[in-house]
Amino acid sequence: MKKPICIACQAVLLSALLSALFGAGVPAIAQATPAAPEATKQATPEQAIFARVGDAVITHAEYDNALVSAARSKFYHGRAPEKDVAALQRSVADDLVTRVLLLREARRRGLTADKAEIGKTLDGYEQRYGNSEHWKKNKESILPGLTARLEEDNLVAQLEKLARTVPDPDVDAVKAYYEANADKFTEPERVRVSVILIPVDPTSPLEAWDKAAEEISGIQKRIREGADFADMARAHSKVPSAGQGGDMGYLHKGMLPVPVQDLLTTLKPGDLSEPLRLLEGVGLLRLVDRIEPKKHDFARVEQRARDLLKRDQSNAAWTSLIAELKKATPAQIDESKFLPLAESAGDGAAPN
Repeated sequence: MKKPICIACQAVLLSALLSALFGAGVPAIAQATPAAPEATKQATPEQAIFARVGDAVITHAEYDNALVSAARSKFYHGRAPEKDVAALQRSVADDLVTRVLLLREARRRGLTADKAEIGKTLDGYEQRYGNSEHWKKNKESILPGLTARLEEDNLVAQLEKLARTVPDPDVDAVKAYYEANADKFTEPERVRVSVILIPVDPTSPLEAWDKAAEEISGIQKRIREGADFADMARAHSKVPSAGQGGDMGYLHKGMLPVPVQDLLTTLKPGDLSEPLRLLEGVGLLRLVDRIEPKKHDFARVEQRARDLLKRDQSNAAWTSLIAELKKATPAQIDESKFLPLAESAGDGAAPN
């Protein structure tokens, strides 16, 4: 019978040594926890086991270490907000299980770590930290665990590259993708806008906003009586576009604040807006031109469509491999310390 694989002791020791050595500057690759070192001589105590994945085990110590590392890398101050803890717990558990399965699959396929590539990475650590007395003192105890982690990372990377390698799609498949994803090959609507803006500090009293609105209303009246918008922008606007007569050039959706974007949909080229209160102040807009959305011909975007389709197929192949591995070897996870996931609105949660 195969002995269980303990994946905690080396991980915790490695993390502690590196933290002591580098503090906040621990390299990301070094902070990560080894997921499946060689089998230990003694079975892991049952109470220490967080998850079983086939004949491998993930210990609570390794899970806790990985959870702390994930929180440090993802959240400000290294602490997950309370609302995100439950999801993070499950995500870390899933990542650990997935890594065990991927390493097993890589070894089943006979993949071997690229020693030369790993050597280059280790040489990089030596160049970066070689003058550190802590590195010199602890290097021999750190290197075995660090090397093991790098070898595992290399195996997973090789497996991912193999799984993601898919054949080039034929032209019919590319055309079908082009037709089904028209938005990816359509140039969005563009509008050319001119603006006159009287800035107001957001914290200003109501009187300041009313004064700016009154000034803009006066400018609007003069333009409607025949004054040139560009001349008025140069004379009264307080933003960089004033030098160009208020002309902001062609802009597409997403480049303008939502209130401005909504207002522009109601205007025709040449129309002048009503005074508009914005976060930055009070403004007046003129829609100069509108270029409607345009779907590019297939011949022009065929290569882009091919690349996007192949990328999607590559992602699907990798996701499918992981799903197949999980299905073939379901993990048994101790979820006793998991916080409950928050119920989303509409799930029938009782009111507070």
